[in-house]
Amino acid sequence: MSKRGSKRLPHDFHLWTSVAATVEPLRRKGLLKMGAGTLPVPHQADPEPLVKAPPKPVRAGKPFLPAYQAPMPGTPDAERTVDPAIHKKVRRGRIEIDGKIDLHGMTQSEARETLRRYIGARAARGDRTILVITGKGVKTDNDYIAAMTERGILRTMLPIWLSEPGLSHLVSGWSVAARGHGGEGAWYVRLRRQ
Repeated sequence: MSKRGSKRLPHDFHLWTSVAATVEPLRRKGLLKMGAGTLPVPHQADPEPLVKAPPKPVRAGKPFLPAYQAPMPGTPDAERTVDPAIHKKVRRGRIEIDGKIDLHGMTQSEARETLRRYIGARAARGDRTILVITGKGVKTDNDYIAAMTERGILRTMLPIWLSEPGLSHLVSGWSVAARGHGGEGAWYVRLRRQ
């Protein structure tokens, strides 16, 4: 930005003075008095016509999130947490973790399908507690989507996937894992008895 000379007025000074004259200040103390005289109107050259670039064609890409499905009537809340007493026992190692699955490096669709197969197999075996590792995700300042979610998409989507009709009948609850099991980057998932 270039420095302006003290004698040169900004091009919108007339607009500012007309707006400032209509404002009622909150405090009377320390008001700046404007001069009573009028300022000369700056000479305006003929504006050059703006030439707009043609719009870029919009290409259809991969959808960011799966299509929204309204919850079916009678389905429980999406926020089903593991019972605090059981969570404490798992955290302290009194209840064994029956299986682990790591979803790092997968796309949403891959992670969703892998999770569905894994939970189905573990529920069929009779397992009760599994650890799902999603990772915390990377927070970047220049990526709009990352700034919107602030954390990884797999971490954000896991509770939604667990409450979908395909998995909700197998899962009794979930909660963020203890620091020793991955902290905010992992989840305890408690399966129902079959």
